[in-house]
Amino acid sequence: QRFMGRENQTWMSEFILLGLSSDWETQVSLFVLFLAMYLVTVLGNFLIILLIRLDSRLHTPMYFFLSVLSFVDICYTNSTVPQMLLHFLSARKSIPFHSCVFQLYVSLAMGSTEFFLLGAMAYDRYVAVCHPLHYTAIMHGGLCLGLAAGCLVAGLSNSLMQAIIIFQLPLCGNVINHFACEMLAVLRLACVDISFNKVMVAISGFLVIMLPCFLVLFSYARIVAAILHIRSAQGRRKAFTTCTSHLTVVSMCFGTAIFTYMRPVSGSTAEQEKMVALFYAVVTPMLNPLIYSLRNKDVIGALGRVVGKFSEKR
Repeated sequence: QRFMGRENQTWMSEFILLGLSSDWETQVSLFVLFLAMYLVTVLGNFLIILLIRLDSRLHTPMYFFLSVLSFVDICYTNSTVPQMLLHFLSARKSIPFHSCVFQLYVSLAMGSTEFFLLGAMAYDRYVAVCHPLHYTAIMHGGLCLGLAAGCLVAGLSNSLMQAIIIFQLPLCGNVINHFACEMLAVLRLACVDISFNKVMVAISGFLVIMLPCFLVLFSYARIVAAILHIRSAQGRRKAFTTCTSHLTVVSMCFGTAIFTYMRPVSGSTAEQEKMVALFYAVVTPMLNPLIYSLRNKDVIGALGRVVGKFSEKR
């Protein structure tokens, strides 16, 4: 069977994705819904990057990390959503083998990078609240660039390792019960024992999800302690509002990821995995710019100034 599996893998040129629904009317409705969400995601994140780039008042570590997060979200959503939209209107939902490998690699890399990045952003907020007088000295440009690069390298490395291990497995079929080439969904096609892969998923989950989560919890424990020592109510409110947007995004991302990837592979169903993947591919990248902009006076102010400049030129 192992030999047959490896032989099958050599001539397997494509995978068939079952998607979210087989009903045509449902697929058309989902296409319209997710197309609207996709456009909001791409335009919203691009607008965040543009505003931070154009407004010198936003050239701070916090907004640098936010612009990197928006870039990661654009890459993440583009790795799966355009193909998913195309498949909603297609009778045959196929994806070439190499495209499937690339899709799994990019989506997993961007997802991993986002968790590390949220950890780095938590550290930035910790320094801002707990060491305000030394903030500019500690969070200098070199450190910010180093942290962002480190998050990206860690995410890419984790994804490369997982992709190599997964696609070396002999696969007994080419029908994936998912809307994309997702790690756990592809693993279900293996026709050999995947105990080693389950261990690697657990180790990867701990390093990529739990370590940044511990950093976030530690940072916010120190932040809350520091805020409680601020005497004025206005000072406490100001310190807390600088963290609420990040805390909202962190709660969504880590909560869902821990629920999915920190359980045994056999403990989650294909439908649950689809919903979680959909949340990360469509909902989170769309909500990030909305959460960070609607709750942030600096971003709204920057938007007003940029629009004002363009109005004057016209």
